[in-house]
Amino acid sequence: MTKLLIADDQALLRGGLRAILEAEDDLEVIAEAADGVEAVDETLRTHPDVVLMDIRMPRLDGLEATKRLLAAGSRARVLVITTFDRDEYVYRALRAGAAGFLLKSAPAERLTEAVRTVATGESLLDPVITTRLVEHFLARPDFDPELRARLDGLTPREREILGLLARGLSNAEMGRELFLSDTTIKSHVTRMLSKLGVNSRVQAVVLAYETGLIRPGAG
Repeated sequence: MTKLLIADDQALLRGGLRAILEAEDDLEVIAEAADGVEAVDETLRTHPDVVLMDIRMPRLDGLEATKRLLAAGSRARVLVITTFDRDEYVYRALRAGAAGFLLKSAPAERLTEAVRTVATGESLLDPVITTRLVEHFLARPDFDPELRARLDGLTPREREILGLLARGLSNAEMGRELFLSDTTIKSHVTRMLSKLGVNSRVQAVVLAYETGLIRPGAG
């Protein structure tokens, strides 16, 4: 059973999300939060597997709440669910450590699929968000050399896997493409994240774009 926490300042929306999620046999909502402070407190108290986090909330926004959870050592995966798809929100959410980003306009089946995806340790971006993120990096004139230096410790295989992550491949898909077992793929990904100093696959992909290791449209 995957345990969930819903953080949104609108009670009606929390209720709607709860109804959709709890209709699934393998999903259970164990807590709710009406603002970012409650989201942090309740997550650390109840230890959900996935936090569905709105961005714009009173007292503390979802981006800062996500940062605080990571700083506190929470193992919960954060899936940002929002009506806002502006570039700065997307980019800041990913940099904050969110495991995925989904618009509230997504259909119910997409929501439940997204929750299951991030719960297994995978990353997820709404297709609309992916397009906007790529456009953001296409508009950048140059790349930060200090960030690029963080890639020096990656092996050729780890760089290859990072490129596949940027294409949106799952562990199973990467394994099939590289003729490696799921366990081996997971080991490579874990080492790669550690070397890059990031907490999630999404953050690793953002770093790869930031440094120019991966170019939008490549592969």
